[in-house]
Amino acid sequence: MKVTGLSLSAFLLVTYLLCIGFGLVMPERFHMHEAWAPLLPGFEWLTWTGFFFGAAGAYLYGWYIAVVFVPLWRFFSRRT
Repeated sequence: MKVTGLSLSAFLLVTYLLCIGFGLVMPERFHMHEAWAPLLPGFEWLTWTGFFFGAAGAYLYGWYIAVVFVPLWRFFSRRT
């Protein structure tokens, strides 16, 4: 579970950072922050606190997925 949690968390954190970077260099009509806002509590566009809340939320979502996914994977892999 540790490897899956770290991998998913890193993937979501990198994706979050790429979307923030994309939003900083692209025109407003291409911004992704409207997609992140409902999914990440405390996220606000272009504030330090919003940035860190979003990063923490993305990282924690990776662990949430791992905690749910790995036991399900193990359960169903024994059944087949």
